[in-house]
This record gives sequence, structure tokens and C-alpha cells, in this order.
Amino acid sequence: MKAKDLRAKSATDLREDLLKLRREQFNLRMARASGQGAKPDQFSKVRRNIARVKTVLGEHQAAGTKASGGKG
Repeated sequence: MKAKDLRAKSATDLREDLLKLRREQFNLRMARASGQGAKPDQFSKVRRNIARVKTVLGEHQAAGTKASGGKG
């Protein structure tokens, strides 16, 4: 996932991506807690992707392209 690709998406799509990434992060934590041995490198990758999406969402809001909905 690259920031360049994310900038081409609408704010609504970015919010959906953020929700999916947070679910994936939760699932990784649950897998680790239950002893299923999730891949350790996935934790940092998901965390960085979440940061990328949140950064691009902030850029969209700063540019005045606020999506319909609540706070981000």
C-alpha cells in the first residue's frame, strides 16, 4: 500500500480501508494472545498502513474535501 495510491481514493474509501486495517490489527492481536503464532512482521506493516491512511485522510480534510460523516 503506497501513499500515492491512497491519494487517488476518496475519503469514504479511505475510511473503509482504515476500518479493514484496524480489524486486521485486532485479529493479529487476538491470534497472538491465543498462541496461534501470527507472523511477527505483519504487526508493523499493518500499523504503518494505518498511519498512511490516516495521514492521507488528514491531507484530504486539510484540502477541504471533507467526506460526509462524523469526525475522523
